[in-house]
Amino acid sequence: MNTTPALITDPTWTFFLVLVIILFAPLLLRRIRVPHIIGLMLAGVIIGPFGLNVIERDRSFEIFGQVGIYYIMFLAALELDMGSVEHYGRRGLQFGLLTFFIPLLIGGASAQFILHYGPGTSSLLGCLFASHTLVSYPIARRYGLGRHRSVVISVVATVIAIFLALLLVAVTVGRMRADSDWHFWLWFALKCVAYGLFVILAFPRLGRWFLRRYDDSVMQFIFILSLMFLSAALADLAGLEGLLGAFLAGLVVNRLIPRTSPLMNRIEFVGNALFIPYFLIGVGMIIDVGILVSDTNTMWIVFVMVVAATLGKLLAAEVMRFTSRGDRDSSMLMFGLTNSHAAGALAIVMIGTDPAVNLMDNSVLNGTVMLILFSCIISSLATTYGARRLALKETQLEENRGSYHGKCLVAYSQESYVGVMTQMAMLIRNPYIPESMVGLTVSYEEEMGTETHNRGREMLAEAQQIAAAADVHMVTLNRVSTNIASGILHTMVENECGEVIVSLADRTTDMPRSSLGTVIDNLLESCHREVMAIRCIVAPGTLRYLVVAVPQKAEYEVGFYKWLEHVSRIGEQLDCHVEFHAHPDTMPFIRGYMGQKHGNLRSEFYEMPRWSQFVSLASRLDKDHMLVVVAARPDFISYRSEFDKLPLLIHRYFSHTSVMLLYPDQWGEPMDTVSVFAPNGRAVTRQGYWFRKIFSRS
Repeated sequence: MNTTPALITDPTWTFFLVLVIILFAPLLLRRIRVPHIIGLMLAGVIIGPFGLNVIERDRSFEIFGQVGIYYIMFLAALELDMGSVEHYGRRGLQFGLLTFFIPLLIGGASAQFILHYGPGTSSLLGCLFASHTLVSYPIARRYGLGRHRSVVISVVATVIAIFLALLLVAVTVGRMRADSDWHFWLWFALKCVAYGLFVILAFPRLGRWFLRRYDDSVMQFIFILSLMFLSAALADLAGLEGLLGAFLAGLVVNRLIPRTSPLMNRIEFVGNALFIPYFLIGVGMIIDVGILVSDTNTMWIVFVMVVAATLGKLLAAEVMRFTSRGDRDSSMLMFGLTNSHAAGALAIVMIGTDPAVNLMDNSVLNGTVMLILFSCIISSLATTYGARRLALKETQLEENRGSYHGKCLVAYSQESYVGVMTQMAMLIRNPYIPESMVGLTVSYEEEMGTETHNRGREMLAEAQQIAAAADVHMVTLNRVSTNIASGILHTMVENECGEVIVSLADRTTDMPRSSLGTVIDNLLESCHREVMAIRCIVAPGTLRYLVVAVPQKAEYEVGFYKWLEHVSRIGEQLDCHVEFHAHPDTMPFIRGYMGQKHGNLRSEFYEMPRWSQFVSLASRLDKDHMLVVVAARPDFISYRSEFDKLPLLIHRYFSHTSVMLLYPDQWGEPMDTVSVFAPNGRAVTRQGYWFRKIFSRS
């Protein structure tokens, strides 16, 4: 460790540097596919006393770090679905006990007999292995398995495992006291019971009274935060850990705060924007990378921890499969969901390294950080494998028809495309709902009143005239936003739009080969409704052929029949030929739907066993053709790694023809940019990017 004073000691500059790291670390790490939890820790290592010694780990890191770890546990409990917990309580309890005791025994034994730690340290390491965080929950949710029995059981098991692990940690730390005789343990038990009864009985009544009486957003937020810290403080007085108190507070007020409420949004925002990142940076500042690199003993500790933790969780899932007579795919999904370590592991290792406890050294701390990294990788791969196979087996294809009732949103950005996009929207819209078309232009706030903002109004007026000429009523909106994609997303929600049409910009040389442009990229990341990006070099009315390229397993996506309906509407109204090029396994579903619903459409069907044959379609296309590429977002069933190259391939091989990139409706809600700790899955901020190449090969 550096003995010289830190480069920056002024608290203002220290706080500024931390905010800069919180702001830019996720942006930089997204490019290199690294989860931001690891990145924030690495940033702490670099700027901390064991790194470049830019700032010192002062009192602010201890205070904000303590708040951050309470926030982690509070959010973990607050976002649980308590209805599912009640319904699957018995199975969840069984799996929770298995996924706690088996890793506890394996972890404790490996720590004592392989790493040769004492009983206290071995017990804490066993608790560390027994706890877990639902980092990979978003993957299961994107496959439409959020309410699947295996997923709900895993969520319930998480509650059991975290509670038992933290309770055992409290007992282990309490045994180190000099006065820990039977009087101490009796008094400890009475305090715990009294504390639990007070929080469980008083907090819900107090919370319900306050939230009904006062509707001021700031007062509600402060009140809920006060309950969290009161519970944590009372837990400390009872001899438990404060983070267990924060977790219990989240459980008892869970039903008072709806998941989509403004209050929930404020709680998440404050924690994920400041306190939790501050905590992660502070953890990184106490990591000595030199020990990890130079000390072979630390590398051995890392190896033992990763193997023991993974083996314990895998064995627990297999025992659960055997006792409940489940299948292997469900077992793999449950293993994947319960294998990742994050919040609980960090909490336990921070307790163990506290000078007052002194049961763990920096080698274990560094080993825990590496365990988080490897466990998240293994968890994501296992969850993807199990969720994909379960989705393929259990999806009811005849009911997989998406939603047809939504309005069609047209987001205009280029004057030359107003006519093309409006005509395309009139072709695919549902004519049986009122106000079936919504026209939108979005400009930045600083452009209010400028020529750009006024040009948006002109585009909307032109679009409205085109629609009115066809006796179609179009609602127009010219809104202002700090982010173009956010403006589009909010409009979709506010106006109940089922799909959105955007223009496919011409590729520029400085674009990454996987980018469709900032707006479309952000739109695809944040919206699971159907997105159509079009580039039309001729008027839609002059098209003679639609050539549709369909990937393998497209029939398992929730929007499969919806996009088929849209393509069929275009073909019928233009009276053009529609060619389908699809995998042999997918083709029967396309043929069946077309024969049943659109038998009079001039349809042709060509098998395309390999997606690499997609490029060869360029030789079949002319100016009066439109290529429709049915793609998928990352981590969904029909997604392929080759989709990353679509912008480059379209630019290189299909510049001579009209193109529509069609991203169907898919399972899930818009992804949130929040912490990796939330057990409902909001946790992993864009973690799918990091594993995208690996997932696609599963």
